[in-house]
Amino acid sequence: MAATRACLVALVMALTFLFMEDRVTAARMSARSLVQRRREVRSLLRRINKPPVATIQSPDGDVIDCVHISKQPGLDHPLLKNHSIQMRPSYNPRGMPHNSNITPHAITQIWHQNGTCPENTIPIRRTNEEDVLRASSIRRFGKKMPRSFPHFNPTNDTDTPNVLRGHQHAVASAQYDKIYGTKSSFNLWKPWIARGNDFSLTQFWITGGSYNGNSLNTIEAGWQVYPYLYSDSNTRLFIYWTRDAYQTTGCYNLLCSGFIQTSNQITIGGTISPMSTYDGTQYDIDILVWKDRAGGNWWMQVGGNYVGYWPSSIFNYLEDSASTIMWGGEVFSPDAGQTSTHMGSGHFPNEGFGKASHIKNIQVVDSSNCLISPSNVGLITEQNKCYNVQSDNYGDWGTYIYYGGPGNNHNCP
Repeated sequence: MAATRACLVALVMALTFLFMEDRVTAARMSARSLVQRRREVRSLLRRINKPPVATIQSPDGDVIDCVHISKQPGLDHPLLKNHSIQMRPSYNPRGMPHNSNITPHAITQIWHQNGTCPENTIPIRRTNEEDVLRASSIRRFGKKMPRSFPHFNPTNDTDTPNVLRGHQHAVASAQYDKIYGTKSSFNLWKPWIARGNDFSLTQFWITGGSYNGNSLNTIEAGWQVYPYLYSDSNTRLFIYWTRDAYQTTGCYNLLCSGFIQTSNQITIGGTISPMSTYDGTQYDIDILVWKDRAGGNWWMQVGGNYVGYWPSSIFNYLEDSASTIMWGGEVFSPDAGQTSTHMGSGHFPNEGFGKASHIKNIQVVDSSNCLISPSNVGLITEQNKCYNVQSDNYGDWGTYIYYGGPGNNHNCP
């Protein structure tokens, strides 16, 4: 009996030792993994955060680095090693601006309250270690998920491919043989974000190619609320691009190489102010992106500011022209079940001006470099009881849409 008890004690001690050894080994591996991850994060930050000429602390918590224009991250792209920066577009699109009977209100960025960047520098929102560590992986930091592009034939049934789950759109779309840009006026809101990983955005997509063979090229610009990326719920100006259907190329803002910024006034990824209020004062921001027919670059203008450009050489299909342009809203939620994250104002299009979000003065740039109204505009929404879109053409608003919705509701469980 005593011998049996001694054997059991020895066995328990041996198992305890092995268990503790396994835990120590796992802890050591976890510690090494964490050290390696932080090492990779710091390497990424060295590529993104260039040495500044000056630094501005924004009231919203952002740190804005004024980086010399020749040291910006966009020039690190392998196709831009010997790139000469084009400071201004060669030609602007022709077409008289719309003179709305609604009094325009000045749009600013919060960081302007505490300073400006010197000439020959560009303002870049500093990325910190915590920003990167929130991402699912370092490789996917600052990138959209594959298959986040609106489909032309959306469905409301269960046959929708799993890769589309989580993305919901309410957009207008126009297709062409060749088209060279778009301009629109975006109504500004601060949509409520129901889940920490959700985002809500309003933008246009300029595209060529398709998902077949991962050949989709996009240029995107607008505003978004995305706590997971920015660590707050502020409404921010953003851009995006890809040349392989969101697989490996492209990113938000200046979080990778490619986009060349020229303005010292606009921070891409910076907070925009002020916001529209329900049944109150409305604020809009004008964004124009067009292909400079002389230099070939895709220029972006925000309000009256030339912000910068996407060199045509970083694309394949968009190196020549685009074939589709879309305008509208998108909500993404990676979690199961219908989210309550708002799109636009969080109200449906039928509520109209001052209540539903709008995009007005929608125009496209044709082969003669003229701004014209889009033709044959179609509407796309996957779940119109959650988020919806309506379009029309009227007076000094030109072609416009109302779009958005509350997400989860009694008709959208």
